[in-house]
Amino acid sequence: MAGARAAAAASGGPSASSGNPPPQEPGLGELLEEFSRTQYRAKDCSGTGGSKVERIEKRCLELFGRDYCYSVIQNVNGDICGHYPQHIVFLEYESSEKEKDTFQSTVQVSKLQDLVNRSKTARCRGRFVCPVILFKGKHICRSATLAGWGELYGRTGYNYIFSGGADDAWADSEDITEEDCALRSDTHLFDKVRGYDIKLLRYLSVKYICDLMVENKKVKFGMNVTSSEKVDKAQRYADFTLLSIPYPGCEFFKEYKDRDYMAEGLIFNWKQDYVDAPLSIPDFLTCSLNIDWSQYQSWDLVQQTQNYLKLLLSIINSDDDSGLLVHCISGWDRTPLFISLLRLSLWADGLIHTSLKPAEILYLTVAYDWFLFGHMLVDRLSKGEEIFFFCFNFLKHIISEEFSALKTQRRKSLPARDAGFTLEDICMLRRKDRGSTTSLGSDFSLVMESSPGAAGSFTYEAVELLPAGAQTQAAWRKSHSSSPQSVLWNRPQPSEDRLPSHQGLGEAKSSSSSSSNHSDFFRMGSSPLEVPKPRLAALSERETRLQEVRSAFLAAYSSTVGLRAAAPSPSGAIGGLLEQFVRGVGLRGPSSSTL
Repeated sequence: MAGARAAAAASGGPSASSGNPPPQEPGLGELLEEFSRTQYRAKDCSGTGGSKVERIEKRCLELFGRDYCYSVIQNVNGDICGHYPQHIVFLEYESSEKEKDTFQSTVQVSKLQDLVNRSKTARCRGRFVCPVILFKGKHICRSATLAGWGELYGRTGYNYIFSGGADDAWADSEDITEEDCALRSDTHLFDKVRGYDIKLLRYLSVKYICDLMVENKKVKFGMNVTSSEKVDKAQRYADFTLLSIPYPGCEFFKEYKDRDYMAEGLIFNWKQDYVDAPLSIPDFLTCSLNIDWSQYQSWDLVQQTQNYLKLLLSIINSDDDSGLLVHCISGWDRTPLFISLLRLSLWADGLIHTSLKPAEILYLTVAYDWFLFGHMLVDRLSKGEEIFFFCFNFLKHIISEEFSALKTQRRKSLPARDAGFTLEDICMLRRKDRGSTTSLGSDFSLVMESSPGAAGSFTYEAVELLPAGAQTQAAWRKSHSSSPQSVLWNRPQPSEDRLPSHQGLGEAKSSSSSSSNHSDFFRMGSSPLEVPKPRLAALSERETRLQEVRSAFLAAYSSTVGLRAAAPSPSGAIGGLLEQFVRGVGLRGPSSSTL
């Protein structure tokens, strides 16, 4: 709960020469080894494994402290959430080293922690709304989706249902209907727990809620397991701007691995029975992006991820002071994917974590966004659901300036001109403006549940808290009307149900100009194992920084997780890619044996 007072570090990231190995963060190998060995659980942080986790958490706090003053929400032994960090960072404001010496907290952490405790039951697995990125005074948050009746009223309770993470635990859960709840005089429980969830969202000045679920509600064994804000019958979340941006779950990334880690041309089958959440985005958020959202079901995995990232970046880079919540079902697969891409994209623009080098931001992203928030890498690797690898390999598709938040800021602040922006312009502006077995995403049929109450009927105990942070004090003083009119598209009928075959890869066109012009390791029409050649043209700073992060990740992954976890394939797939990479950057000679 004390403010961070970490020592200063050298600012900026070095530009690695084309022939040298990417700089490695001390401890990154140990982090990946631990990550690939077991899922993080806060209550298990003892013994040898516990000391490793303590070092990982300590390093994360150190890296956050380079650029921010923060407070800590204590989660010792997983008392609040078993798969959240023991020390949950609450970023308060950016600061220089001199400011850290006079740090004064802008929040009452005891009240915040009490609100977190009250609101956690509103969300699946107790994964409450948690701020993880601070940008322009706005909190970017993550969570799981809303809990359903099955979780709240299970016979054995929440802790039993979710503690082991095994599917068979669901079989012992009692499916209790709303009529049963009424007999127990608990009809207002949803109003109360979701009311606290809303209080927490308002305290964090969150206005935008982006739901990545492809379902409206998740059902397992005929029981409603989760719900979501978009289908809350009582309209409790009507004052928030709700976006339904369905994105394939971790199971889909088995297809990605089976296609030799080629995301180009890989299209999700939207005609599956359990997929019932259409794309729904308020129209005022779509007009400036020049994206035909009605075609979202024809996008391949690259284009879909790119367009969703552009949408999220445009929301957080807007002129209002409101924060953003991103969630899927459990909040530990799709959610960290987009949280990581947001963090790395904003860092590459020099807008957040400004003093961290590429190897350091990579460590922080892997450790905090993925490991300490409970991503089940062991389980995902065993099933070939390699969404974790996809995240960092995908950086090659977002290196262009169309993903830069600086581009938008410059367009707003400077007169229009015919020529494009130079590297010097961008650098000057940056300095100026710096300121599964347990997956709930498995294929099960969906059933609808009725609301426990009508709109306007819910009440909850008041918690006297003002919005956090001086920069967001006015965010929730504005009165909110009901949800704005949304653009809602029904599912078009694809001409074919099957996914594209390997034979069609050579004819698949690039998903975007950035992916076709800037991709290096995976090029359409060439071998996916090709090592990138040195380029004569000067790279932008954004491209250089993201390439260094990706190179550092591939090098570390090859020596820890990748070559052992990847299953053999006709072309060698990821093992061959990483082997070629480590040779190309000088980590191993051509005659060396495999790692």
